Order: sequence, then structure tokens, then C-alpha cells
Amino acid sequence: MRTIKQQHRAVSAPIADLVTYRALPTQSVEHLDPFLFLNHHGPQVYRAPNGGLPFGPHPHRGFETVTFILDGDIMHQDTGGHQSIIGPGGIQWMTAGRGLIHAEISSPEFKRQGGPLEILQLWVNLPAKDKMVEPRYIGLQEPEIPTVTLDNDRVTIQAVSGNWAGTPGAVQPLADIQLATIHFREGGTLNLNIPAERTIFFYTVRGRLRVNGQETEARQLVEFNYDGDDLNIEALSDAVLLLGHAKPFEEPIVAYGPFVMNTEQQIQEAYRDYQAGKFGRWSE
Repeated sequence: MRTIKQQHRAVSAPIADLVTYRALPTQSVEHLDPFLFLNHHGPQVYRAPNGGLPFGPHPHRGFETVTFILDGDIMHQDTGGHQSIIGPGGIQWMTAGRGLIHAEISSPEFKRQGGPLEILQLWVNLPAKDKMVEPRYIGLQEPEIPTVTLDNDRVTIQAVSGNWAGTPGAVQPLADIQLATIHFREGGTLNLNIPAERTIFFYTVRGRLRVNGQETEARQLVEFNYDGDDLNIEALSDAVLLLGHAKPFEEPIVAYGPFVMNTEQQIQEAYRDYQAGKFGRWSE
């Protein structure tokens, strides 16, 4: 059984009027290779009308963003020509690769009507060989993401990437990154076998869980050692879990602002390329 190294509570980090909790990095952990960053936005209720999400045009290079929309919506646009509005239960997987500019804002309808909003954004590193790939974007609504139901319907796995209980995920990423959102009803149990050499990303979004004998609750990130294959999860209440696992890349990580590369020189090149317009030109 995999042992727990420590637990980390997400800290409040509001952005304008957006309720935000920063779950990674923490005061003691910069990253969980290859998982780099997690912001938990909400839950909150926006009035009508409202200004929506504050994430206007900004650049990225060298990693991927995976966005999970639990409530509300996100309207995505980027300089690769991609555009979509994804609603509750959907996901967005953007490979920044060699670089692009994108915006993540609320739809006109959400700005008019308001309503509940809760969103997770996870940054996942790219291996050195893929940092300069052509950017891509995948936006999927909830019905487009395969689900697996276990334990007499008390556990529902939304298979985002990888393979879960024999079901392939909706996205086949460049690296072997397995990600899922898992919805538990109280009393539900889930037993998984994850090879000891793989990093586990375990973030409780809602509710209370017991994992490998330790209790954890909403807005807590569980950090595991690399010493066992078994993960045993029990829901102490209705709960939602963001779960991922991947083999560490074990490569240098140099992150500065919106860029994640392997060297300082590459970061400087990213800024020069952005300023030179090589990420594309933004148009409303």
C-alpha cells in the first residue's frame, strides 16, 4: 500500500472578485513531477449581470493546461484558431507547446444571467522533447467524456485521459498522463493499483475521503511516497476527487510566469519570441 508523505491545504489566493484557492505549489512542495500547478476557483455564485472570469489574453509555452468545469462555463479562444464554450462537467485540454496566446473568460450568457461557478485548472509539464510541439486544443462537453460506474453506482469515474477500469479516456496526451474526476456517494469505495514509480496527484475537491487509512477533506492535496502500488479510497461523505498519476520526467524545470522550460536561456527565448509576435497576434 502506498504511504502518505504529507497533506497540504489549499490557501486562499483570490483573483479580482474570483474566489481562488492555490493547491500547488505549496509552501513545502514546488511541484509533483510532472504536475506543476493547481488553482481551485470557487465555489461561488455570480450575480446577474457580472464581469465573469478575469483571464484575458495571455501567453504560454512548454506545458499543458487541463481545465475541469464543475459549475459555470468557460469560453476559450486562442491564436491557434480554436474557440469553444464548455459547460458544467466538461474539460479543456490545451497543449501550449511552442507557444500561443489564449483567453479564458465567461460566456456572454453567463455574464448576463450569473449563477454558480467552480473550476479547477491543472498545469501539466511537457517532456523536453515535446516542449516545442505545435499547439493544440481539445474542448469536450460532459457527454463526450467516458464514464465508469463502480461499487453499485456509488463511484463514478470520469475518464479524462489514460485508462480507467478498462475504459480509455477522452484525451490521448503526448505523455502518459492519466487523469480523472471521480464522484463518490457516501460509503463508496475504490481500490486502484498504481505502480510505485508513478507520481500520484490526489486532490479532494468536495467532501471527505479516507485514503490508505488517512482522512482527507475538501481543498486538501495528498502527497504520496513512491513505496507501494495500492490505493484504497473510501468516501466518508459524498465527495469529488481529482486524481491523476504519471511517471516523473526527472528533467530540469525552470518556470517563470506563463512559461515552463528546462533552462533559463529557454525562458529568455520564450519572452523574446512572444514579444516578436511568434505566438500569434491576438484579435478580438
